[in-house]
Amino acid sequence: MADILTDTLLDGAKLLPFLFLTYLLMETLEHHTAGRLQEKIRTAGTWGPVWGGLLGVIPQCGFSAAASSLFAGRVITVGTLLAIYLSTSDEMLPILISEAVPAQAIAKILAVKVVIAMLSGLLVELIYTKVMKRQEKEMDIHVVCEEEHCHCEDGILISALKHTVRIFVYILLISLALNLVLGFVGEEALAGLFWGTPFVGELIAALVGLIPNCASSVVITQLYLDGIIGAGAMMSGLLVNAGVGVLVLFRLNRDYRQNAAIVGSLYALGVFWGVVIELCGIVF
Repeated sequence: MADILTDTLLDGAKLLPFLFLTYLLMETLEHHTAGRLQEKIRTAGTWGPVWGGLLGVIPQCGFSAAASSLFAGRVITVGTLLAIYLSTSDEMLPILISEAVPAQAIAKILAVKVVIAMLSGLLVELIYTKVMKRQEKEMDIHVVCEEEHCHCEDGILISALKHTVRIFVYILLISLALNLVLGFVGEEALAGLFWGTPFVGELIAALVGLIPNCASSVVITQLYLDGIIGAGAMMSGLLVNAGVGVLVLFRLNRDYRQNAAIVGSLYALGVFWGVVIELCGIVF
C-alpha cells in the first residue's frame, strides 16, 4: 500500500509543472489575445495534427493532459488532439532505453508512431470538417473556468494555480484507484491476456493501452521485448496509450458524446494500425 501511494504521488508530481504552464498559457490567451489572433489559432488547426504528431512523441510527462485541456478550450482541434494521443506513450521510451534496445529500433518505433499520428490526425480532421461538415466552436478558454467552478477574474497567475490544483487532485484520486486495482490484479494477469490470440492481441493490447496509468505502457513494452506479443499488438497498445489525457478530457469537456467518439476513434485507429503492421510483417 505504501509503494502504491508513493508511486501515485511521484507520477502526479511529474505532471504539476506541465499542467501549470498549460493553464498559464490558456489564461494568457483568454486575457490578452484579440479576436483576430484567436481566430488564427483556431484555423491553424488544419495542419495542427502534423505538429501534434511531432510534439507528442517527445518524452514529456503530462503532454496529453495539457492537450486535453487545450481542446476543452477549443484552442486545438479534434484532429490535433488525436494526433497527440497517438504519438505519446508514457513510459515506453525510458524502458526501451533501459533495456538497451538498439537506437535504430527505437528510432523506427518513434518514427512509425509519428507518421501514424500525423496521417490519422489529418484524416480525422478531413472527415470531421469536409465529410461530416462539422466545425469546432469558437475558442472559449473560459469554459474551463466554468467547468472547474472557479473565478478566472482572480488574475492570470491565481487562476492558473487554481486550475492546476483542481485537475491535479482529480488525476491523483483516479490514479490512486487504478494503482490499487493493478496492484491487486498484478501485471502477470495482464500479460496472460495476450497468450495464443493472434490479431485478437491487437484488440486486447489496445484495451490495456487505454488504461490511464503508466503501468499499461510498461506492461505492453515489456511483453514485446520478452517476445510474448508481436509488433502489431505492441503498436496498438502504445498508440492508444494517452495516459491521463483521457481523464482530463472527460473532466473538462462537457460534450460527453464527443468524448466517447474521440476515445472510440482512438481505439479503432490503434487496432487498425496494429493489424496493418502485423499483416505487413513489420518488426522493429
